[in-house]
Amino acid sequence: MNREMLMLVEAISREKSVERDVVFGAVEAALASATKKLHGGEVDIRVAVDRDTGEYETFRRWHVVPDEAGLQIPDAEILLFEAKEQIPDIEEGDYIEEAIDSVPIGRIGAQAAKQVILQKIRDAEREQLLNDFLSRGEKIMVGTVKRLDKGDIIVESGRVEGRLRRNEMIPKENLRSGDRVRAYILGVDPTQRGPQIMLSRSAPGFMIELFAQEVPEIEQGLLEIKSCARDPGSRAKIAVVSHDRRVDPIGTCVGVRGSRVNGVTNELAGERVDIVLWSEDPAQFVIGALAPANVVSIVVDEERHAMDVVVDEENLAIAIGRGGQNVRLASELTGWRINIMTAEESQAKQAEESDSVRKLFVEKLDVDEEVADILIAEGFTSLEEVAYVPLQEMLEIESFDEDTINELRTRAKDALLTLEIEREEKVEEVSQDLRDLEGLTPEIIGKLADGGIHTRDDLADLAVDELTEMTGIDDEQARALIMKAREHWFTA
Repeated sequence: MNREMLMLVEAISREKSVERDVVFGAVEAALASATKKLHGGEVDIRVAVDRDTGEYETFRRWHVVPDEAGLQIPDAEILLFEAKEQIPDIEEGDYIEEAIDSVPIGRIGAQAAKQVILQKIRDAEREQLLNDFLSRGEKIMVGTVKRLDKGDIIVESGRVEGRLRRNEMIPKENLRSGDRVRAYILGVDPTQRGPQIMLSRSAPGFMIELFAQEVPEIEQGLLEIKSCARDPGSRAKIAVVSHDRRVDPIGTCVGVRGSRVNGVTNELAGERVDIVLWSEDPAQFVIGALAPANVVSIVVDEERHAMDVVVDEENLAIAIGRGGQNVRLASELTGWRINIMTAEESQAKQAEESDSVRKLFVEKLDVDEEVADILIAEGFTSLEEVAYVPLQEMLEIESFDEDTINELRTRAKDALLTLEIEREEKVEEVSQDLRDLEGLTPEIIGKLADGGIHTRDDLADLAVDELTEMTGIDDEQARALIMKAREHWFTA
C-alpha cells in the first residue's frame, strides 16, 4: 500500500505539473481529516508521510495558550502552566504532540481522499498561476469580462481571474460578458473564495497608471504624478511635477491637441481631468488645486492642518464646485482641509479670533487691551508663543522694553502652569473607561474634559463635526473614535 501511495503521488505530480510535496500535503490532509472524524470534537490532528518510503505517522496535538486567556477550544488547546509540567522549556505558541494510531488508507474512502487531493492540487495550480502573474509586476490587468457574480464582475486574463466589485466600478458603467476591460490591481485577498485578485476602475491609482502608459516621460522619470483625487466617472485632479526643467509637466500630460489626456478620459467614461502643478509650498499647491477659481488670499493653520481660502463673490461658486466637488477634490489632492470663504467672512472670522486672543492675553497676562493688541499685531496668537518664542525676536518689538518683555514671558509661563494644573484636575474627572479607549491621547482627553465629555457614552453620543470642532482632529479620526466608543453598545 505504501508503494502504491508513492506511485500515485508520482503520477499525479507529473500529470498536474505540481510539486510532489504539494501532493504529499494533500494526502496528509486527507488522512488527518479522516482521523479527526473518528475522534470527533475539535481535535487537532497532524499526519506526517515519509517522502521516501510512504510510511506515515499520526499525532494529536494541543496548542499552548497563555494561562490568562483560558481555553477557547478545549479539545485542541492546553494552558501554559499545564504544558510546562510535561515539557519545562515549552513556550506560548508551541504545540504538544502525542502519537496515536494511524488510520489505514483503505478506511479513508477512495472518493473522499480523491476529492481532498484534487482540491489541494487545484488550489496549488491556482496559486502557481497567481504567483506567475504577480511576478510580472503589472499594475493593470487587461482581460475579458467572463461572468457576473452577485453584482461583481469576474475578469479573465489568460488563465488568471480577477474580481471587480460593484463599488470599484465607475458609476453608470455597463460592462457585459465578453467586453474587453482594463482595471487597476488593488491587491490579493487570499481569504477570498474564487478569484483572489481584487480590481478597481475607480481607485486613484488606476488613473495614475493610465497616465503612466500614455505619457512616456513618466516612465523615464522626467515627470512624476504626486497625487490623484477622483470623483469616478465625473471629474478628477492629478498633481504633477517635472524633474527636468526642459519638460513642461502640464503640457506634456495634456499632449498634442489633448491626445494624451483624452486617452485617459476615454478609458474612464468621459471623466474630466484637471492637471495641477505640484508645489512644495502647501499654499501654492492649494491655489493650483482650486483652479479654475482665482484665490484672493490664504490663511494657513498648521496645527489643524487646514487653510482658510478667500475668494471673491464671482469665484465662490467655481471654487466650491457643483455639490462641493471642486473643493472636495482639491482637499483630497493636497491633503489639507480647505475652507472656502468670502473676504467679508474672512474678516469676520479674523476679528472673532483676534477678540478671543485679546481676551486671553488680558485675562491670563493681566495686561490692558493696548498691550494685548500690540502682541496680536506682532503675530502672537497663544500664551505658548509669548512664553517660549526666542527672546531676541521679542526684543525686536519696538513698543516694549526688555523689562516689559521679561515680565510678559514670566506671566505667560505662570499662566501656562496654572492651566496645566487645571487641565490635569479636569482629566481626573474623566472616567477610566474613556481614558483607556484606544486612540485617545492625553491632549485629546484634556480637550474632551474641557468640553464636558467625561465618559465613553458621552463621547459615543457626539457627532463627527462636534468632535472635530472640540479637539481639532480630522473627520476620519473623529469617526473612528466615536465608533470605538460605541462598540460596547453592541457587545454588551
